[in-house]
Amino acid sequence: MPLLLLPLLLLGFALAWALLLPLGLWQRYRRGRARRRAVPWAVRLNSWLLLGSAGLFLLAAWLVGHWVEAALPHALVGFLSGVLAGILGLWLTRFEPPIPGQGGLYYTPNRWLVLGLTLVVAVRVAFGLVQVAQLWDGAGAHAAWLARQGSLLAVGGLLLGHYLAYGWGLRRRLRVVVR
Repeated sequence: MPLLLLPLLLLGFALAWALLLPLGLWQRYRRGRARRRAVPWAVRLNSWLLLGSAGLFLLAAWLVGHWVEAALPHALVGFLSGVLAGILGLWLTRFEPPIPGQGGLYYTPNRWLVLGLTLVVAVRVAFGLVQVAQLWDGAGAHAAWLARQGSLLAVGGLLLGHYLAYGWGLRRRLRVVVR
């Protein structure tokens, strides 16, 4: 009897994910454009961890290249585009001068850039769902479906490159302000 409930449980998880995904994307946009304080130790830690993540991401893209067509070029193009978006994001960010007594650097990221990155994620999720639906209908073989997943690496590289450049730029800006 419990095994008969497994498909219902899986269907329930899929339904909950489908219902909560738009809420999660909205929250990502809302929190991404909010005013925040740059905490020096957190900015430094985040910068170094993102640098390590970038190296692991590019290594993984190279390894995945055995199964996904042009995985490394997709990842590199996405990553470099993300670095440019991160530099643009720093340029568009509103930094507030430190207030004596409060300390720290406050900044507000550009809402249009945050919206653009959130929409890129939403479009890639929708595209992935369309691809899964086509695979489910049996329109393509599993190997052919896997070989077409380079855009997933491009979007991942875009986001990682953006946050890497933004984090290191924020670290540099914070170092100038703290002095």
